[in-house]
Amino acid sequence: MKLWLDADASPRDVKDVCVRASDRLKLVTVLVANRRVPLAPGYAHLESVRVDGGPDAADAYIAEHAESGDVAVTADIPLAALLVPKGVLVIDPRGETYTTESIGERLSVRNFMDGLRGAGVDTGGAAAWGPKDKQAFSNALDRALTRAMKVR
Repeated sequence: MKLWLDADASPRDVKDVCVRASDRLKLVTVLVANRRVPLAPGYAHLESVRVDGGPDAADAYIAEHAESGDVAVTADIPLAALLVPKGVLVIDPRGETYTTESIGERLSVRNFMDGLRGAGVDTGGAAAWGPKDKQAFSNALDRALTRAMKVR
């Protein structure tokens, strides 16, 4: 079992929570980005993968390498839509868990909003990530890792 982190756009606090969980559980955690991601010294279970290419290169790498029973952290709904059917537990940085029941709707809404933005409609953006999000993410990560470890 591995913990995958789409590290291109994850808030620093999300990375910190994942690093601490990795250390506490002695769980291989892979941070994937299209730029160099410095790793904190002293953490034996961390890996960093730098991918070449555009903004979706990290997503493609995670989609190709993640396996059933792994846990992934991403805000990228199209990536989540690739991972969920493979049996990967996926949560976003705000603590939302993507499931086989919810991912289709989330992808449809995302594509609809993307179409509106492409047509020039101002759809606003996500609220700033804050302490409540950090707590929700930490709780969701603990639940996801506990569930994944039970399945193992």
